[in-house]
Amino acid sequence: MKESLKSVVLKSWNEPRRFFIWLTLFSLIGIAIGYAIFASTNALQILPGWLGNFLLTATAVCLAGLLLGFGCFVLAWIPPVCRLLTWLLQRRFFVLACLVTLVALFYAEENWRGKRAWDNCRHEWEAKCEKFDFKDFIPPPVLDEQNFALTPIVASCYNHILDRSGHRIKPANTNIEDRLTLDIYRQVDRWSDHTPTNGNWMKGTITDLRGWQDYYRRPSGTNTSGMATNEFPVATQPQTPAADVLLALSKYDAAIEELRQVSRLPASRFPVNYDDENPAAILLPHLAALKRCSQVLQLRSQAELQNGRPETALADVKLSLYLINSIHTEPFLISHLVRIAMLQIALQPIYEGWAGHLWSDEQLVALDAELAKLDFLADYKFTMRGELGIMDGIFDFIRKNPEQLVRLFVMMNDGNPADESVPLVPRIICHAIPNGWLYQNQLNYARSMVNYNIPLADSTNRIFSVNLCQQGEVNLAATRTPWAIFNYMKSMLLPALGAGAKKFAVAQASVDLARTALALERYRLAHGEFPESLDALAPQFIAAVPHDVISGQPLKYRRTSDGQFVLYSVGWNETDDGGVVGLRESGSVDISKGDWVWRYPQK
Repeated sequence: MKESLKSVVLKSWNEPRRFFIWLTLFSLIGIAIGYAIFASTNALQILPGWLGNFLLTATAVCLAGLLLGFGCFVLAWIPPVCRLLTWLLQRRFFVLACLVTLVALFYAEENWRGKRAWDNCRHEWEAKCEKFDFKDFIPPPVLDEQNFALTPIVASCYNHILDRSGHRIKPANTNIEDRLTLDIYRQVDRWSDHTPTNGNWMKGTITDLRGWQDYYRRPSGTNTSGMATNEFPVATQPQTPAADVLLALSKYDAAIEELRQVSRLPASRFPVNYDDENPAAILLPHLAALKRCSQVLQLRSQAELQNGRPETALADVKLSLYLINSIHTEPFLISHLVRIAMLQIALQPIYEGWAGHLWSDEQLVALDAELAKLDFLADYKFTMRGELGIMDGIFDFIRKNPEQLVRLFVMMNDGNPADESVPLVPRIICHAIPNGWLYQNQLNYARSMVNYNIPLADSTNRIFSVNLCQQGEVNLAATRTPWAIFNYMKSMLLPALGAGAKKFAVAQASVDLARTALALERYRLAHGEFPESLDALAPQFIAAVPHDVISGQPLKYRRTSDGQFVLYSVGWNETDDGGVVGLRESGSVDISKGDWVWRYPQK
């Protein structure tokens, strides 16, 4: 009996079909056990790091055993293959040792090759003054008593979840009143399609305050007694649209006045946890608050202009421009995209006051001085280098925590990076990726940034190179293939950076168009008409007339028969479209098409 059992066991162990079917079954059991552990607990966070990695490795081995066992079981039905497998099984320990050695050599070679390639290129670029360490882009410390961002009203937008060092507070403090996140919309219908809209200077339209008047006078709900209520104060009887809008927004008067007082402080540095091991997890709650605040200041200043109070409107516009500059030292692309959005918001009341000839010469000078502080060409280069430093920190974090590669992918696809439902197999695959492949990804990402993204903004000649941006897009498209494993991160992250370059170009062009238009208005106030060419503006009405940041040539300018003018940049398509703005089917401005235009409102 014992001899018979021994014969069965040995036959199963040496006969390929039986051996590999048993390998498949045992591998399935191992995968099931591993999946049960990860499904029932957050093993990667609950267990010690070494034990969590051991479980992932063991599950990965079982997955490899499943693939190998099932594949060989199928192939073992082919006689020549069966004979080869039989020969291999008879020398199983030697074969196993060879496989382990080959795997070890593969990982060692790939890790060495990837790190060596990255180190060589990094040293070459650093010799040319490029920086890759995230710490090089951290804004310098600011004394608390001089820091706008630490004042009580500003801190109220973030100190429910962040302390003064930017570290997360758990649980969040729900007892703190946010006094900075002002809102022009009611909470009940903020995202409704029926909320009023503002004008758009790029389309040459003025805000119709009657829509906002109706919006604020319309009750938003009922109280417990069944009486109609409103989130904003309203007059018993309708006033002028501007007066009703100003009354509604008067609920923010105290907050705005306090904000105006603290805006006199000389510096601003928000509490951001730059020491976070994972730069992608840094919280920036102040960005949304600043943008909403700028929307309130925009609507207020527009109503103040229409109500005959340009001096008060100027103070609100200047405060809005101060808020834009309060975050300009942050090395995050998202921070500067918010700044660009806030700039377009702040330009609308400047445009409406200009179009209505409501600004005095002194006020035009003050507005030009504030706009001259904005330099989106320099900001672009700083931001791109900051993103390069941030990615250096992210790659370091991923190499130490491979499963975070899955979380990064989820986050980049508008998911929740903290989602714990990430499947087990992708986690195993991430742990199986050689570190050298991550270095190769980092190298290709950095190479595109250094060769295309960063240099497309020429601060010396003050132009954005559309051609260099297009070359970067072509290079990116050429490497976006399923088998381009060394370009995975580049393909995932660089498209957003390329789109950002266009927004920086529009922002700088917008500032230049606004400053030139203000100088033209000053010329009109002095001479009763607009000049024949822009050359007449400098140096009396503007220190130097800006040129087109796209073409490098003078801005396009022509007087019209009605005594007005059209001023424009040729835009991203590098084509003079005669001052025609590119529009999408929805009616919104398409900055990729047409010209970027400053002109009087169309009747």
